Amino acid sequence: MKLAYFGHSCFLLEIKGTKILFDPFISGNELAKGKVDIHTIEADFIFISHGHGDHIADAPAIANRTGAKVIAAYEVCSWLEVQGVKNCHPVNHGGRLTFDFGSVKFTNAIHSSSMPDGTYGGNPIGFYIETTEKNIYYSGDTALTYDMKLLADYGKVDVALLPVGDNFTMGYEDACIAAHFVNTQHVIALHYDTFGYIVIDKVAAKAHFEQQGKTLSFVEIGNSIQL
Repeated sequence: MKLAYFGHSCFLLEIKGTKILFDPFISGNELAKGKVDIHTIEADFIFISHGHGDHIADAPAIANRTGAKVIAAYEVCSWLEVQGVKNCHPVNHGGRLTFDFGSVKFTNAIHSSSMPDGTYGGNPIGFYIETTEKNIYYSGDTALTYDMKLLADYGKVDVALLPVGDNFTMGYEDACIAAHFVNTQHVIALHYDTFGYIVIDKVAAKAHFEQQGKTLSFVEIGNSIQL
């Protein structure tokens, strides 16, 4: 299982040859310029947590070029269809879909959601992905919530992808609490440093996790790691 980071909250997860792209915001991200080319990204699925531009901006272009199936809230899918995306599957909180690579349950996320044109974006969601290799939790943009404790009841969370940038989402202190809630040892950071509001001290963040017996990883943009 391999995970590539394309900046901000955008990751590409490869599971047994299946490629899942999360929240594609690349072309508008200054930190990703020269490191990631959206025209070379391949995807079988695109998972979108909510409608904000910094999570969906490149979704129409990548979906139309690759033919990837987009999994998102009903309102997000409706907006994408207006943009010409033809392969959308709408979902909502609490649902589950089964794929060849495993299953995905759609979890609660505490945030806002509107589309780039200001229309209603439904409710934000997260993704709990169960596979025969590892179980991954991608929270999307969220505050800390007791609902996260449910994931520890669903099954083991091997790796959690959580926001740490504060201001618009939880910061790294709350992300560490979230790691305890979902009962995982390893957190991979998202939603940090892209804008002035969310620049963080990564050394302090990693040290805080270590003090709590957890591991926080920052993946360099354009790089990938084995999970």
